[in-house]
Amino acid sequence: MQQKLTVNICQPSIIIYEKKYQGQFEDYTDRLFRKTRLADQSSVLELVDDFSKQTIKKIRKDPAWELYDSFRNVYQDKIYPLYQSLSHTNDSLDRLYMQAQMAFEPEKTFYPDANFTLRVGYGQINGYEPRDAVKYLHQTTLEGIIEKDNPEIYDYRVPEKLKNLYKEKDFGRYEDNGTVPVCFLATNHTTGGNSGSPVINAEGHLIGVNFDRAWEGVMSDLMFNPEQCRNISLDIRYALFIIDKYAGAGYLLDEMSIVE
Repeated sequence: MQQKLTVNICQPSIIIYEKKYQGQFEDYTDRLFRKTRLADQSSVLELVDDFSKQTIKKIRKDPAWELYDSFRNVYQDKIYPLYQSLSHTNDSLDRLYMQAQMAFEPEKTFYPDANFTLRVGYGQINGYEPRDAVKYLHQTTLEGIIEKDNPEIYDYRVPEKLKNLYKEKDFGRYEDNGTVPVCFLATNHTTGGNSGSPVINAEGHLIGVNFDRAWEGVMSDLMFNPEQCRNISLDIRYALFIIDKYAGAGYLLDEMSIVE
């Protein structure tokens, strides 16, 4: 039996400003920043220093608070209850799925659910071939960041200082084969919540920070394919390069024991 799911389209109450400003949201945002007391540090500190019931009333009438509150109400009243309901349903289906797997492969040993626990995964740095005639190497470098530079897209806008470091080949102690390593692939299984996990080599040295999965491996929570499932980690050399050469915060490295 299939369950029919209906999702109501819900909008924050702040949408009334669309009528007031006839769709000119620039005018609305100009008014918001002109009237709010929450976008200025000194104004916020003034509110905090003389905090009272009157302060709460002022904050609740502030246009920035009104905007936040309208979105919060929609999330709390419309989105979160639905999300919670779907999560409970999914938990029940996960149990059935695991029961089916154990019945299908009774001789196989299944590892327990270790959510909300500390765990250690083991793997090897390795690229992969997701489809015919396509091969992904195990490592990316600073060249890839420069190649993707696009001033029109915020996420691909490479800072001028980083471009200058690249042009001058000013890589310092973080250079490897004439460039700086940025990310690497490995065969570890990762899931939601693993972002930020340290990646340690066989000698116990921190070599990277896990932050993502390869596209072909996003299904690994349900089916781990060792040929395609790869986790993506930031190379610690690039992290140190950014801290030291780009951000000029090399003094932080004085607190670290760096193995070269």
